Amino acid sequence: MPSRRQILHVGASLAALAALTPWFPSASPAPRSLLKRPIPGSGEMLPVIGLGTSRTHDVALNDAALEPLREVLRALTNGGASLLDTAPSYGRAEAVCGALAAQSGLRRKLFLASKVSSTGRAAGQRQVEASFAALKTDTIDLMQVHNLQDTSTQLGLLRDLKAQGRVRYIGVTHYLDSAHERLFDVLRQEPVDFVQLNYSIGERNAERELLPYCMDKGIAVLINRPFQRAALFDRVRGRSLPDWAAVELGVTSWAQLMLKFILANPAVTAVIPATSNPRYMADNLQAGQGNMPDAAQRQRIIELFA
Repeated sequence: MPSRRQILHVGASLAALAALTPWFPSASPAPRSLLKRPIPGSGEMLPVIGLGTSRTHDVALNDAALEPLREVLRALTNGGASLLDTAPSYGRAEAVCGALAAQSGLRRKLFLASKVSSTGRAAGQRQVEASFAALKTDTIDLMQVHNLQDTSTQLGLLRDLKAQGRVRYIGVTHYLDSAHERLFDVLRQEPVDFVQLNYSIGERNAERELLPYCMDKGIAVLINRPFQRAALFDRVRGRSLPDWAAVELGVTSWAQLMLKFILANPAVTAVIPATSNPRYMADNLQAGQGNMPDAAQRQRIIELFA
C-alpha cells in the first residue's frame, strides 16, 4: 500500500504546503479562515478539521518521540483548529496528548475529547479520573462512551460529570459499519451531545439513517476513519488529481478531496483524521477552507474512487 506521501499530488501540494509554512511557528496566524460549524446543543463553534490520535500518538514520552507530534499540535492550533480526540485504549496517546498540551502551553486553545471504555460504573469512574490526570486538565470538553461499551451505565456516569461541570459534552462512538444499527438505537434512546462514527467515500452507510437523524435531532457528528486507514489512497495509486477538483474546489491533494467529500454533508460537525506528520496536518486543514462539493461534484468524487 502506498504511503500518503507517495499519493499526494506532488506539484500542487508542494506549492500549497509552502504557503502553509506560517502555521508552524507558534506566533504566526492562520493564513486563511478555517470553516467552523455550530455544536447543535449549544451553538458553540467548532472548527471542521480536528486531529485523531489512534496509533499515531502511541509513542514514548521522550523529546525525540514527542517533537514531531508537538509540531503537529502547533500546526493544528496555528491553522485555526482545536479538536484533539484521544482515548485511554490508544496506548500512551492520552498521556502524550496531555504532555504535549502542557509543555506547549496550548490547553486553552484545545477542544479535548476522550473516551471511557469500561464495564461497570466504578471501573468507568476510575478510568475517567485517570484520563483527567493523563490529560493534565480539570475539565474535559467531550467524553464519549467508546464503541458502545456498557453504554447506559457509562452515559449515566458522564451525565453526572457534566452536571458537576467537569465534562462539557457527552457522546458515544463506534468505527464500524456493522455497529451502525446499534449506534442508531442508542441515539434514539439516550440523549447525547455528540456521536462519533466512520464515514468516507468508501464507507457511506451512515448516509442512510444516522447522518439524517443527527441532523434532524441536533446531535453533533465527529467523523473517524476518513481515509479508511489509508485504503482510499490505494484506490488512486499513480493517478493525478483531476484538474476540475483543483479549479472548482481549490484542493491540492487527494486527502483534501476525501475530507471535503465528508464535510459536504451538512450533518457533519468535524472530521478527525489521525496523523503524526505536521505537513499532513497542514494539508488536512486546507480541506476546511473554500468551497465544499455540491451534489454533482460529490458524485464525480465517488466515481473517481469506484
